[in-house]
Amino acid sequence: MSASASQSSANRPITAMPPARRPRLAPALGLLGAALAAAVLFALSTGSIPLPLDRVLSHLAQAAGLPGEPLGARDAAVLHTLRLPRIVLAAAVGMTLGVAGASLQAIFRNPLADPGLVGVSSGAALAGSVTMMLGVAGLGLSRSGLSLSTLLPATAFLGALAATILILTLARRDGRCSATDMLLAGIAVNVLGGAGIGLCSYLGDDQALRQMTFWMMGGFGGAGWTQIGPALALMLAATAGLLANARRLDLYALGERDAFLLGLEPHRFAVRTVLLVALGVGAAVAVSGLIGFVGLVVPHMIRLWLGPVHRRLLPATALAAAVLLVLADTAARSIAAPADVPVGLLLGAVGAPVFLWLLRARGGRPFG
Repeated sequence: MSASASQSSANRPITAMPPARRPRLAPALGLLGAALAAAVLFALSTGSIPLPLDRVLSHLAQAAGLPGEPLGARDAAVLHTLRLPRIVLAAAVGMTLGVAGASLQAIFRNPLADPGLVGVSSGAALAGSVTMMLGVAGLGLSRSGLSLSTLLPATAFLGALAATILILTLARRDGRCSATDMLLAGIAVNVLGGAGIGLCSYLGDDQALRQMTFWMMGGFGGAGWTQIGPALALMLAATAGLLANARRLDLYALGERDAFLLGLEPHRFAVRTVLLVALGVGAAVAVSGLIGFVGLVVPHMIRLWLGPVHRRLLPATALAAAVLLVLADTAARSIAAPADVPVGLLLGAVGAPVFLWLLRARGGRPFG
């Protein structure tokens, strides 16, 4: 081999793994599942109050009816009341955002598509901002006994639902919604939502402004079983629906005409997928605030490893995104303990440079 050929080979950009060398799905999912289990155990034992891992495992075994020794009252309260809800919520939000991002990238045929791009996150953030600006009394609910922390997830989800209905209404032409029209309508709703959030920040007092700022940075502080229960059900239902769409997404990727010839009605399928994304992302934003990066980057990373086939991509993305958010939340509540660093801020600070490095390493070639 000549020196010029060797130099050309050395300088060739990183590309996705060729199909013949891509790992089988079952071992890949097993590896990601093991990584998620390890991340959960690490998160359970790590924090401002450290809990020895062997004692945590013994306590969990005793709770499951196996031989083991329970933790003390304080440590058990930390484990069950503070850490478990956060970890479960982080894993569920990660799965939802990751699968939603991969699904939207397929529907819009746009590698930059992200759950925040369709306007759902913006609608939820606007409704949450209005709630924090007005407060319980300003909404006329002072006699209801509801607290702001209880009311905020409900209003944020209603805002996400209203944004979804608005997007579908704006994109509807002759009784049909195209993916392009939904994308453009989502961008417009994003702009409107951003303007509304800015207005709330301008009109709100110092306390409301501080609440809005931290909520929109994203995080899982204050998560409790009562607050996250309904949102978990919605996120799991939406994620399951998107995972069940994997084969249809592969048909849709062939093009609308070919997909129709193979038995898929592309316009209805696109609307159903966007509705499922809206359901899951609206519930996620309602309980965690705005968390970016996950739905954009994790699907790309998995495509490099397992390829673009959605039957492989979606389940692996769900597990990888769950691992990422569980570890990110563990870092967020540990690096400045006892204070919480916003998870969205941490992911942006670490994730953006990683993604830029990846883009440079690939030499501008498309993912997958």
